[in-house]
Amino acid sequence: MSGTEKTEKTKKTKNPVTGGKPGTAGRPTGRPVGRPRRLDPEVMVATARRIVEEEGVAALSMRRVAKELGSTPMALYHYVQDKDELLMLTLSGTAAAFPRPELPVDPRERLVAVAAHMHDIIGRIPWVLDILALGELTDRNALWMVEEIIDCALACGLSPARSVRAYRTIWSYVYGDLVFRRAAARRAENPSRREFFPEMVTERDAAELPRLTEVKDRWREYAADYETVEELDAIVDGLLGRGARGAKA
Repeated sequence: MSGTEKTEKTKKTKNPVTGGKPGTAGRPTGRPVGRPRRLDPEVMVATARRIVEEEGVAALSMRRVAKELGSTPMALYHYVQDKDELLMLTLSGTAAAFPRPELPVDPRERLVAVAAHMHDIIGRIPWVLDILALGELTDRNALWMVEEIIDCALACGLSPARSVRAYRTIWSYVYGDLVFRRAAARRAENPSRREFFPEMVTERDAAELPRLTEVKDRWREYAADYETVEELDAIVDGLLGRGARGAKA
């Protein structure tokens, strides 16, 4: 085969990538280069929620979500301002998935019932705790519970300031109890040979920790006999009682 024949055959052979189209050498066919892939916001949020549910908040990043969607981090910023906004969107609708319970008319009983409902639904979706721990991030659909607690506290005679503080106290209990329960569940699933509380307390600690030494062997038994609603009821009693004492002062 002569050099001329080689040249002619080369001209007739199509490029396997471009199909021999002029001006497309080395480029794949399809959408123009440089145009960000169009994202579906619902898919983006669902992907972020799955990551948080399965791996925790620490595993979530704009880069991680973009990679799973076959896009770029910059493309995500067309839809959300930052990671916090993305986390807010993952929370959106979680509270609405749980029907509102029938609540008592009496404001004190209503307050306890709303607090117990809050504890119940967050306990079913523990990944939410990690997002709420970041502060000021919440699901707008959950604000009705905050509204109810404030309204009930006001109806029970607390001032606006004490009503807000009462909500904060109740929320601190709900959040703290759920964090503790989750930690205990994880410990039970992955037992360690190390001695944690209360096993770390021994008879050698009797002089320094006499009360703990006395109850340590029955600590888990006592702690297991623990009703959230009863504890919330006691907390509400204390909050309302303090408010009444403050009003008389």
